[in-house]
Amino acid sequence: MDANLYSAAQAAFPAALADDVRAAAQTVPEARLRPAGSSTVWVHGEQLAIPYRLYHSEPREDLTAHLSAVQAKILHCLYTRHHDGHVRQRHLAQIIEATDSWIVPFVVQLIGEPVLEIVIAIKDGLVDLDLRGSPDHQAYGRFVADNPDFLLLTSQRVASYWDCYYRNKFPHRYYPGRILIGSLKDAVATYRDAVDE
Repeated sequence: MDANLYSAAQAAFPAALADDVRAAAQTVPEARLRPAGSSTVWVHGEQLAIPYRLYHSEPREDLTAHLSAVQAKILHCLYTRHHDGHVRQRHLAQIIEATDSWIVPFVVQLIGEPVLEIVIAIKDGLVDLDLRGSPDHQAYGRFVADNPDFLLLTSQRVASYWDCYYRNKFPHRYYPGRILIGSLKDAVATYRDAVDE
């Protein structure tokens, strides 16, 4: 097992998932480079560190076939942090419909990245994000309520990438990342209103 990846994976998921994290991490090939950077978030009162980039090749299917559903989701979350955007997008597709609280930060982090196809996949995949009371609306609203600085940083990244790469393709209000940020802000407002009642 790659010790650097295992350490990063342990920090990225709740302690209650430690055995599942170990099982998922054991399938990942070793890499020459360590996981790079991390973003600190809070999930149900537990501080997690979502890796910024991973440089590990994808595991062989025969190694992942035995993983439980939770272990497979952990593996997919980790590979949403891969240095190759195609790999990130492929693994995002496997978790986009999940509302597990520990998956949400991996999806939100992708909103603040420059790959338009990934941002569009998130917008298209979170079909109920704007539907008040839906599992998406509640899960993302709670996460953003607990992580206002992470939302601010993600919003700033969205604005920056739009300005650098997509200004001539989309008016700002129609940029998919901007639309998602608006949906997240609405979800957090709804969550806070429900908590205040």
